[in-house]
Amino acid sequence: MNQRVFDRVWSEVRGQYYDPGLHGVDWNAARRTYRPRALAAVDDRALYRVLGDMLALLDDDHAGASAPAVARRLDTARQPRAVIGVTLRAEPAVTGVYVIDRIREGSPAEAAGVAEGWRLDTTAPGAWFPEIDVIEGRPVTLTFVDPDGARRTLAVTPRIMQPRPPFTADLSRPGVAVLRIDVFDPGLGDWVGRQLASLPSDTDIVLDLRGNPGGRLLEADAVLSCFLPRDLAWATRTTRAGRAIVLRTAGGCGDLDAPAPNDVAVLVDAGSRSAAELTPAALQEAGRAVVVGEQTAGAVLISQDTRLPDGGRLSLSRSNFVTAGGVRLEKRGVTPDLTPPAPEADAPGQDPALDLAIAALAGARQVRAAPAPSL
Repeated sequence: MNQRVFDRVWSEVRGQYYDPGLHGVDWNAARRTYRPRALAAVDDRALYRVLGDMLALLDDDHAGASAPAVARRLDTARQPRAVIGVTLRAEPAVTGVYVIDRIREGSPAEAAGVAEGWRLDTTAPGAWFPEIDVIEGRPVTLTFVDPDGARRTLAVTPRIMQPRPPFTADLSRPGVAVLRIDVFDPGLGDWVGRQLASLPSDTDIVLDLRGNPGGRLLEADAVLSCFLPRDLAWATRTTRAGRAIVLRTAGGCGDLDAPAPNDVAVLVDAGSRSAAELTPAALQEAGRAVVVGEQTAGAVLISQDTRLPDGGRLSLSRSNFVTAGGVRLEKRGVTPDLTPPAPEADAPGQDPALDLAIAALAGARQVRAAPAPSL
């Protein structure tokens, strides 16, 4: 099975990667180097680490292989399933170490006292690592390093939880609707359309794309169609064969008959990737939204997934991408219009980026409402 998985990954890259030159990588030499290591791998973790090392030669954040256990979690993300309750981000400097980006409310991890910003060390003997399935009622050992450098070993018992909704609306602030979008999943465009149709046209809209890994390109177009005119060019994708395809807004936005007139701000951060970068870039270039937050990840090549023989998943870039303004966002990301100050350490619950976005929208509205100077 190791041989079948490795050969499938290697062949897919050679024949399907968007750049026929493979960024200058000698792919035959890569096969000679990594294939023996893959065949000798004793478990999924070892195998997929070898595959990851080989794919890293491409220097492409969209090129990656997910082990079967990880792929199963991705496949069931919108179903009730056993969870620990942490969102992980790989620590690039240290193999096998992950940063805790988010703790799910009401989860086993929250009950155990796990905190955001801790580092999960999966290399400790007997510790859980992502290539192992999470099973209800079966405790896992998690080894953490907190921000003070103290090591903490906790036993956490996964339990079944309902899926988190991928899109949520916060209408708690007068005159502002914060639309939190966790992923560009099917149905997003229709959902945004329904939210906009239910709001007055003078309601300020904040699209929160922080930590959003992207998703379907069609849904990115659907969201853009909620704010931009039909048939507006917003990007160009170039295939492996060199064919350039101009992406234009398809039009239509759920229950709306025309693009919404509401003022818009988009929140982004370093975890905003792929479609969560294409969308703010297009709105920014069209002068339709103010982008607030941090520089985005710069991982915007258009990718597709392939199922591997063992149930794992290969993600591979199939097209290059530039914005309508000719900007290649790969390795560059979206530069926000406004950058918020860092939150104060002794004041939990702050959201300076959201506060800045709301203030920017209110300020723009006041400018428009101000009487014209008399001459």
